[in-house]
Amino acid sequence: MPLPEFNKIQQNKNAVPNWAKHMKDGEFISYEVTYKTKIYFDFFDEYTSPEGMTYYVCDPVKHGADPDGKYPVLMWLHGMSNATDGIKCIMCCGAEQYASPKYQLEMGGAFLIVPLAFEKRLEDGCIVGSWGDENYDYSTMLKGICDTVCENHNKNIGKKFIMGASAGGFMTWKMLEDHGNYFDGAIPIASRYVPDDETLDRLSESGVHLLIAHGRHDEMAVFDECIAPREEKLQSLKNCLCFFPEWVYNGDGGIASIDYGMEMGQHCMINWIQHNLMFDNGKSADERLPKGVTGWVKDISQK
Repeated sequence: MPLPEFNKIQQNKNAVPNWAKHMKDGEFISYEVTYKTKIYFDFFDEYTSPEGMTYYVCDPVKHGADPDGKYPVLMWLHGMSNATDGIKCIMCCGAEQYASPKYQLEMGGAFLIVPLAFEKRLEDGCIVGSWGDENYDYSTMLKGICDTVCENHNKNIGKKFIMGASAGGFMTWKMLEDHGNYFDGAIPIASRYVPDDETLDRLSESGVHLLIAHGRHDEMAVFDECIAPREEKLQSLKNCLCFFPEWVYNGDGGIASIDYGMEMGQHCMINWIQHNLMFDNGKSADERLPKGVTGWVKDISQK
């Protein structure tokens, strides 16, 4: 499917999405995230894997954390086309705000890894080389990158997490299928793909902690097709928190709309994740996550 070049067109901030007919009195559409973006790129250093994959790393010790401390490692997997934006992928994949002093403090410090798939945009707008491309052994490459970061910072490495949205959510599940015991926590977000029951049972028994996030009005990974048939199974898993809200919101409490010729505000759950699943007024999106994603990461890291 062709995807817009988001950096070359303007967002429609007057859009009235099809899902608006389901809004209740008093609810409103929000077209902007309320956190500042593109301000923490300097916290990341760029590296290249042996296979030629670019990846970015935020080292908490380099930015003031205790050099003798142990810190979780969070690998963030971007959605389709985001790798074509280069360093801006740090923002698009959800990692940028987690490099901020505020989020780092809330997590007790954390390493952040942002790998870029070998994506290319064809003349017709279609993207090739994304995470599901069978021409690349992305599973092995990604584990290799995580291994390298952990080896290079061995004395500071705590528990390992992987998270991603849309195509990155798909790849998050694939990494769990291939390397389930390697990770301590995972956040698959807005993924069209869910593993089979046998795999889910294995993950449930492995001890990995899951936070599965998917909006019920997702425009691209339709909830009734992707999640609803598996919801009972997902809800039954051990150490699993299913976050399936009616609406995906921005920090101002408005229902999120993002329209660049196609509406995807409800698919872009990653923006709310980047807002730590919190509202601007300090209220959490879910009472099971009183301190948001940063609190979830910290709780698991301390177990």
